[in-house]
This record gives sequence, structure tokens and C-alpha cells, in this order.
Amino acid sequence: QSDAGDLMTKRYSVTRSIQATPQVVWGLLADATTYADWNPTIVSIRGPISLDGTVSLVSTVNPKRTFKVNVDVMEPPRRLVWSDGMPLGLFKGERTFLLEPSGGGTRFTMIEEYTGLMSGMIFKSIPDLTESFNQFADGLKSAAEAARS
Repeated sequence: QSDAGDLMTKRYSVTRSIQATPQVVWGLLADATTYADWNPTIVSIRGPISLDGTVSLVSTVNPKRTFKVNVDVMEPPRRLVWSDGMPLGLFKGERTFLLEPSGGGTRFTMIEEYTGLMSGMIFKSIPDLTESFNQFADGLKSAAEAARS
């Protein structure tokens, strides 16, 4: 789901109900070494995914660019936030992963929001991430449900 919002913000989000505990889902999200096994949107990822660490990733959406994201928040097994951007509030991309216990499983939500003074110009170079978000969430769901048994 995409939301253009105001001119300074753009947001994508996806939610899935996963029949596995938040701990199982978190184990997959927080381990860069397994992303290629379950995440069809990742070409490569180097971590580790740890608080205040930097993760280098290449996605299928833009395979010629390596994104270096900073891990800003790690609250296992509930919330993970990483971001990338430009200084002085010119542009920031922030991805939030939320895990909520739900009926013996997990409600997984992933949100990416772009903000900043230059965001209007930069939005034009960002492809539609809706399908990529769906693939990520479906891959995580399949892997977590397979791992729980």
C-alpha cells in the first residue's frame, strides 16, 4: 500500500498475519545471514543487524546501488527501525518493522517513510515499492511459518 500523503512525505506499508511467534519472526528479521534464503527482494545484505550498526544491502528494486542503512532501534521481539538519508533534514528514508502478538501468532507490519526538504524531488527517482513490500512480507511469512514447526 502506498500513500503519497503531503508533498514532503511518501509512505509504503504492508501487513501480514504470520502463524509463528514474534520471537521466531524476529529471529529472521534480525539475522542478515539468512535474508537471501527467504527474502526474494534482496540481492545481497551484509550486517550484522545490531543497534547503532550499519547494514549494506542491495535490493532487486535498484540492483546497481548499495544502500547503507543505520540501525536506529532494536527492541526484540517487537520493533526494528533502520534509516538512510542526507544531513540537515534534506532527505530521510526510514523503515520500521513492527511485530505484535496476535492469536498465538504475529501481526507483522513494515512501513517505509520518506521525508525531508528534498523529498519531493527524490520521490521521482524512487520506484513503486508496493510489489517489493508484498514479496518481502510473503517471504518472511513463509519462512517463519516453516521455522515454527
